[in-house]
Amino acid sequence: MTAPDTPLHSEALLREVAALPTLPGVYRYFDAQDQVLYVGKAISLKKRVASYFQKNHGGTRIGHMVSKIVRMETTVVRSEAEALLLENNLIKTLNPKYNILFRDDKSYPYLKMTAAKPEPAPDTGARKSGKPGTDPQQFSRVAYYRGGVEKKHHYFGPYPSAWAVKEAILLMQKVFRLRTCEDSVFSNRTRPCLLYQIKRCSGPCVGHVSATDYAQDVRDAQRFLQGDAQEVLKSLEARMMAHAERLEFEQAAELRNQVAALSNVLHQQSVDNVSDRDVDILAVKVQGGKACVNLAMVRGGRHLGDRPYFPVHVEESAVLLDDEGASDTPQSAESQVLEAFLAQHYLGVPMPAVLVVSEPVDKSLLTALSEQHGFKVSAVHQPREQRRAWLDMAQTNAALQLARLLAEEGSQQARTRALAEALDLAMEDLAALRIECFDISHTAGEATQASCVVFQQHAMQNAQYRRYRIEDITPGDDYAAMRQVLTRRYGKVAEAMAHAKHEGRLPSAHERMPDLVLVDGGKGQVSMAREVFVELGLELALIVGVEKGEGRKVGLEELVFADGRDKAYLGADSAALMLVAQIRDEAHRFAITGMRAQRARVRVDGGKLEEIPGVGPKRRAKLLQRFGGVRGVAQASAKDLASVDGISPELAEEIYRALH
Repeated sequence: MTAPDTPLHSEALLREVAALPTLPGVYRYFDAQDQVLYVGKAISLKKRVASYFQKNHGGTRIGHMVSKIVRMETTVVRSEAEALLLENNLIKTLNPKYNILFRDDKSYPYLKMTAAKPEPAPDTGARKSGKPGTDPQQFSRVAYYRGGVEKKHHYFGPYPSAWAVKEAILLMQKVFRLRTCEDSVFSNRTRPCLLYQIKRCSGPCVGHVSATDYAQDVRDAQRFLQGDAQEVLKSLEARMMAHAERLEFEQAAELRNQVAALSNVLHQQSVDNVSDRDVDILAVKVQGGKACVNLAMVRGGRHLGDRPYFPVHVEESAVLLDDEGASDTPQSAESQVLEAFLAQHYLGVPMPAVLVVSEPVDKSLLTALSEQHGFKVSAVHQPREQRRAWLDMAQTNAALQLARLLAEEGSQQARTRALAEALDLAMEDLAALRIECFDISHTAGEATQASCVVFQQHAMQNAQYRRYRIEDITPGDDYAAMRQVLTRRYGKVAEAMAHAKHEGRLPSAHERMPDLVLVDGGKGQVSMAREVFVELGLELALIVGVEKGEGRKVGLEELVFADGRDKAYLGADSAALMLVAQIRDEAHRFAITGMRAQRARVRVDGGKLEEIPGVGPKRRAKLLQRFGGVRGVAQASAKDLASVDGISPELAEEIYRALH
């Protein structure tokens, strides 16, 4: 217990802790600036939370966190599974400093096989030539897919990368000769395409395979992807022999080629003696305050490749106590990272029933995952045979990926240090150096966008990027656009800083200016930024312009200062200039993509049409089709608009008024 003469926490907070129920739930700790410090779950809120305040944690990381707690919030739930779900949703939403956090990157690609329509009539010809006039939807298509799944189609995966899906599609073409073309291409073919010529497709578009035979190939492909490779091989061999006995040597030869191709694949991938169908292999490596979780996937008995994940807040993460708060034995960093990954990654995505892991996993976590997914989830910590080989490979890849990350971060830190030294920025903590960079983009004055990108912690902070739609300026006036975006970005910050000064307190993190403001441009843009900062009462030394060098060549850029300092040329090989160029180029890229998206919405999607009540997707499509685009709709009279099917005279008047 903390000595009574030096209390760390208020009496009100301690009374709140003492009044907690012995029920499962989630708790959140906040500091004096009302920033969330930590989110945790507990089987018993009272026991878990009390353990933080009743024990002397000394100078440990958890003790440092506890010393900052000013208030807390708790939520009671019905079960540990609900607590797990709520805890990790809050972690991803609130981004607490002392929780290990994985980016929410769950958009896995799949291999998709479209569902085939039944044949309208019995198919009498086995293999024939000539255009049959059949519906392309009678022949399943194999495709790369990313997004929500539909029950009517078949999906295989998930795969760890787009490359793995494309390899699987190539396999489907080589062995089973399934089509990959769009339905529109299929319907308009009169001659077989190149894929048929190189024996990557059986040519259903021109009738070179019957719907019955093609459906059999699809079933074999699905069984292979599900792990029944040996059964598929035996089935193909039996069909080959049956054709040979009936003296159907052409069909037998095609099946012989399929058998040979499949046998070759099985030999290359060594899956013929693997008993596991669906397994995820997870290996963790922690070093230098960073961590990597390497996730390898086995689906249908085939190793599909792996994918690295790098969490944040590893170094700051608190050492957790057990669920009852009764143990002081610290959990290893690797175990913390692995359990955080399991809890955050597998909520909302499919998972296999078996995990092969490099660290032991708490049983309560597996129980919660089992409840979430509706089947028993088990974790194998010390595997044997094939699983051991998979885990060794995953551990090697985790170590290599982490070494690459540390090398890249070392280089990035050197660039940050070089820039701070070149600009005489007095920074005790280089990781805290915050740079915001602005750029303007438009096409001949159309769809003007300003971008603001952020560099901090030695990396670009994508989640903090902002786009600004620039309005009410002369088209093409980049100076006016820069004035508008800087005023909008820093006007409220200046007000908040003045308010904090009036109250006699330090501004919070959201009320502070960045350490450096980069603008893409020379004297003109810097002068405009200077005017804005003078009006807002902000420090001029923060502004630096990036001016193109002679001939606009990369590496010859010069830095222009708003506070009167002479221009600075850092040198083409300067690490500081490399960082400035990196940030400037990212701002340019972000501005261009925003401008193009806005321009596309105006030109293609209907612009203001989307905002008019009563004009839904169908009516908008009819208008665009009738008048050839948005400009044509805008030039049409109300009478012309009313001539479109589904557009009443009243709605036509409304559309005309909205567009004029």
